[in-house]
Amino acid sequence: MLSLKFPRLLSINQVPKVFQEPGILFGYRHPRSSAADCLFSLFQMTNETLNIWTHFLPAWYFLWKLFALSSTLDVSNDMYTWPFLAYMVTCCIYPFTSSCAHTFSTMSTQARHICYFFDYGALSTYSLGSAIAYSAYAFPEEWINSTFHHGYVPIAVLNTVISTGLSCYSSRFSKMQQRRLSKTLRMLAFVYPYLFDSTPLFYRLYLCTGESCMEGVIPVHYRHCVFAFLTGFVFVAHLPERLAPGCFDYIGHSHQLFHVLGIIGTHTQMEAIFMDMNARRDWLLASSSLISLPQIVGSVIISLIITLTIIGAFSMALYSTPKSSRKE
Repeated sequence: MLSLKFPRLLSINQVPKVFQEPGILFGYRHPRSSAADCLFSLFQMTNETLNIWTHFLPAWYFLWKLFALSSTLDVSNDMYTWPFLAYMVTCCIYPFTSSCAHTFSTMSTQARHICYFFDYGALSTYSLGSAIAYSAYAFPEEWINSTFHHGYVPIAVLNTVISTGLSCYSSRFSKMQQRRLSKTLRMLAFVYPYLFDSTPLFYRLYLCTGESCMEGVIPVHYRHCVFAFLTGFVFVAHLPERLAPGCFDYIGHSHQLFHVLGIIGTHTQMEAIFMDMNARRDWLLASSSLISLPQIVGSVIISLIITLTIIGAFSMALYSTPKSSRKE
């Protein structure tokens, strides 16, 4: 009878420091796993298994939502729906990229960095998708067609570039003794774009007037903000494993909670944007100029080209570093 033998798991003292996570003591995969070993680990309980599945399954769910909405909306003729579809595509990209990054990050030290470079780039692209959707559907009536409104998406493209560059820099060049600084830089790289993207939303939530205070959608936007805050909090706090090292190695550690809260936040954001898109349609079509397809595609393509260039540059820098300085 054929039997499948999974690779042996290691403790925190058996892997290089770059692979070690605070409060996670056991369940580490070999730091030089083969691609096959990484794929087998999808079905082996390691400290990364649920990190993979908590983003892999939602990626397919969001893809199903994208196709379901595409079949119900007149996307070929209705320009009004295009920003929402662009946003939905970025919602599919970032969890899928994250699941791949977690799957193959233990092939080598260099592979780990490169995998997460792509992960950071995908998150930055999702931030741009959010900005495109907010620009089209969520702006307060007082800001429609203002200078800030016209410059909002171009600034979001710039923020995508800054976010990718800063997060890659924090991951690649921070030493273990500077881990707190690395974490701070990476958190800043994603908090700043979120705060910028949410500026029109915050205005609607706290200073809303008239059409901007639609009762049905405001509580949903509030819930999204709560989940966004909780997502960032568990990422920084390393709870609960910080309080009980070794007890949450496989199930319940902060990165799993970070994934789950982030996905719930994205789903809540998706619901809020969809509600805004439908409820404000007539008013927005009468008051605001639509974002054209070339503008949407152009923003995304420019962002992707620069993002991939940044990832390529940092990846090349990994292999230009002398081997002696790469050793743990």
